[in-house]
Amino acid sequence: MSSNIVIAIDGYSSCGKSTLAKALAQKLHFIYVDSGAMYRAVTLYFIRHHVDLHDHQQVAEALKNIHLNFHSRDYQTHITLNDEEVSEEIRRMPVSDNVSAVAALREVRHEMVKQQQRMGKSKNIVMDGRDIGTTVFPDAQLKIFMTADPKVRAERRYKELHEKNPGITLEEVFENLAHRDYQDTTREESPLVRAQDAIILDNTNMTPDQQLEFTLNKIKSLLDPE
Repeated sequence: MSSNIVIAIDGYSSCGKSTLAKALAQKLHFIYVDSGAMYRAVTLYFIRHHVDLHDHQQVAEALKNIHLNFHSRDYQTHITLNDEEVSEEIRRMPVSDNVSAVAALREVRHEMVKQQQRMGKSKNIVMDGRDIGTTVFPDAQLKIFMTADPKVRAERRYKELHEKNPGITLEEVFENLAHRDYQDTTREESPLVRAQDAIILDNTNMTPDQQLEFTLNKIKSLLDPE
């Protein structure tokens, strides 16, 4: 096997990027890096400390106080914010409603990209996000761009959130995703866009197992070069 392989998975919200990335990492014994969780953790810190997103100095100072780490437990990847486990809290609606605006900030993106690139220098990794194949790892050996029908994405996200928040409506989730899509694709700093050499994976009508098989077939040449 070639050393230092990077698999970059980009795409829209609630397309199952993390589901695929985790499954690939487990199957290939790679390290899974959840870039979205990093931006969500930063967002949580900003919310808690009332950071003004329009105050660049305040944002820069806040970033100096944010220390993120990943660890594995029970075959799951968890993230800590300044040594506090926040894996569940960062998935709640207050963070979801604000993460795109935070992730669009130049200072935030530059800091997160630095951390992400350090992670990929010496290890085989699978990383998912919105600019992994275009900005973070433009030379990644395999790039996947995930998409799905917006209604299907909203339904998937609704089922995930409804268990912990029974009061949430499908309309709220759909509007949240539409708003995030707009922010992600139109932001000035590293917008969501498919890399020219990325393979499109539309999983509207695919199961997690099917999308895993699809991607494994694409990576065979990397793992078993002739």
